Amino acid sequence: MFELFNAGGFIMYPLLICSLLVWFVTFEKIRFLNNLKKDIDLMFIKGQSLLTEKKINEAKGLSHSIHPLLSGPYLTLFEGEGMDRDQWGMRVGRRLTETQQGLKKSLWIIGTIGSSAPFIGLFGTVVGIIKSFQSIAISGKSGFAVVASGLSEALIATAAGIVVAVMAVILYNYFQNRLSRVNTEIRNRMQDLMDLI
Repeated sequence: MFELFNAGGFIMYPLLICSLLVWFVTFEKIRFLNNLKKDIDLMFIKGQSLLTEKKINEAKGLSHSIHPLLSGPYLTLFEGEGMDRDQWGMRVGRRLTETQQGLKKSLWIIGTIGSSAPFIGLFGTVVGIIKSFQSIAISGKSGFAVVASGLSEALIATAAGIVVAVMAVILYNYFQNRLSRVNTEIRNRMQDLMDLI
């Protein structure tokens, strides 16, 4: 294993860091989305109940119990007095756009790693091939035994880059899909609450 980190194998360090970053963002995003789901349910179920009973102040107070990404658009629901419905809807829509941007926070890290990891691996391939040619130049001989070390490092770096990239792209697409569904759910539930108000 130690040989992987010699010469051209130094490329394995950035790939290891990239892999750790992908998993850190993944676990953080999963935890965040699970907590957000609870807040969405609280906001809608309890908010709907309070608004049905015309307890406006208690309904407003729910904003202190939910995530700031939800509390912004939620509080905007109560600012519609004196506005026509279109103007009110546009204001809520702007807050929901901010929420949508907040949901994507740190997702760019996974996307960037997904697109750049193969190139980091390719750089390791180039370094491994250069090492192989240097071995030929130093020994004055050619043959598989002379170039095997450099070529193995090159292939390992390429494979590692591809594995990290595939993992990152799959997770990036998963989160894009899940965040799209969460965003739609938030918009629909805000619209339902707006109808009650």
